[in-house]
Amino acid sequence: MSTQTDQFKKVISHAKEYGFVFPSSEIYDGLSAVYDYAQNGAALKNNLRTYWWKSMVQLNENIVGIDAAIFMHPTTWKASGHVDAFNDPLIDNKTSKKRYRADVLVEDHVAKIEAKIEKEVEKAAKRFGADFDQAQFKSTNPRVVAYQENAAAILKRLGQSLEKEDLADVKALIEELEISCPETGSRDWTEVKQFNLMFGTKLGASADTAMDLYLRPETAQGIFVNFLNVQKTGRMKLPFGIAQTGKAFRNEIVARQFIFRMREFEQMEMQFFIPPGTQQKWYEHWKATRLKWHLALGLGKENYRFHDHEKLAHYADAAADIEFRFPFGFKELEGIHSRTDFDLSSHEKYTGKKLHYFDPERNESYVPYVVETSIGLDRMFLAVFSNALTEETLEDGSVRTVLKLPPALAPTKVAVLPLVKKDGLPELARSIVGDLKWSFETTYDEKDAVGRRYRRQDALGTPYCVTVDHQSLEDQTVTLRMRDTMLQERIAINDIKQIVGAEVAIEKLLRKL
Repeated sequence: MSTQTDQFKKVISHAKEYGFVFPSSEIYDGLSAVYDYAQNGAALKNNLRTYWWKSMVQLNENIVGIDAAIFMHPTTWKASGHVDAFNDPLIDNKTSKKRYRADVLVEDHVAKIEAKIEKEVEKAAKRFGADFDQAQFKSTNPRVVAYQENAAAILKRLGQSLEKEDLADVKALIEELEISCPETGSRDWTEVKQFNLMFGTKLGASADTAMDLYLRPETAQGIFVNFLNVQKTGRMKLPFGIAQTGKAFRNEIVARQFIFRMREFEQMEMQFFIPPGTQQKWYEHWKATRLKWHLALGLGKENYRFHDHEKLAHYADAAADIEFRFPFGFKELEGIHSRTDFDLSSHEKYTGKKLHYFDPERNESYVPYVVETSIGLDRMFLAVFSNALTEETLEDGSVRTVLKLPPALAPTKVAVLPLVKKDGLPELARSIVGDLKWSFETTYDEKDAVGRRYRRQDALGTPYCVTVDHQSLEDQTVTLRMRDTMLQERIAINDIKQIVGAEVAIEKLLRKL
């Protein structure tokens, strides 16, 4: 586990040192689990959001995008079930006075079992070499099989207990597994209690007349309450989808793991409205489509897996997570849920307004069913960033840190470097920047030796460097250096835009879909 911890510490420190993520209001000693995206982080985040938006809205003629307000009428959250059911099971340690999510304590225990499985697999892989069959080993090795069965049994019991709201059994499970407080090692636990995660606020000029509001805990309800507005104004036929990205807020008690679990975060959600009875087909369709979107980034197929929910939300008839291998283990990155007609029916009930769709093919009017895809933009950022951060030992024994971001997502696409700060080289380099900046994010860097500038751009994830030297003045050619291979080639200044542009365009990612 220590190598995972070390890797995660490197991710956090690199994010700060190179202008990706800062602790919020740091000069006031920060605010727990709230972060600011710095200049490079904001650019990477924007590129991720654009990749998602274009893949959803631009490539699908039956999906449109909206941007609903963060504030909503408070009864919305009664109808959606958040007022009554949006809870986390919490447990306090009497010795340390620390509060934990009971389900997360159990999941962390299971993660330790999974780490043991990984260790056994690594040892066996070394022992058997090229002949090693990982799938066969995992299904036949008695120790690994026992670990897997144990982990599955624990998660199943946890899921069932939470579904039945049997909080006493959740506590019993924690005691049986001998889970102790991560800080003190104490096993002196309180009972498990439910805690609502919504942030309350007020709307109005005076305290007497102010209306109680909530900061939205998810973006989906803004889509549901606008279902008819969009359907009618867009003349949409089922099946069709409504997508949106935006901020959501949850009063997470155990917010941790850097930007993985925050109190203010951004979601990218799409609600796909379908005729009742077709949900299984569309659920499978969106599971496959969303996994393909992730795999197109090239972060490694082995770093993704599906996790089917044991515990279904009160509105769902099927739910799965796409989990990603973060530096701290496999965790949820995106959820695909078959939400049935729960949301629209519930809003009908609470508003008294009809949210039906007339289907000309079936010649009937009904409340549509919904399949949802929901992904955390901040988690996506962490997945891409942590996967990209690598250290390479070079032939001369030196180590370079390189952020191997997919080129289309990189904050800066090309850095233009004059070899020296004289002889007209800076002027030519500046004119190249002036030409390229209309097509993609371009930066100019003249400080330090050129080798150190290459290293700096490697650490920032810049896919290409263009070096302007004395030969450039003579024949209008430059050196183009690739980040990942460090290979250099001589190209004409007039060809930079075409060569770099073809590699860094978001279209290159989208065409893989």
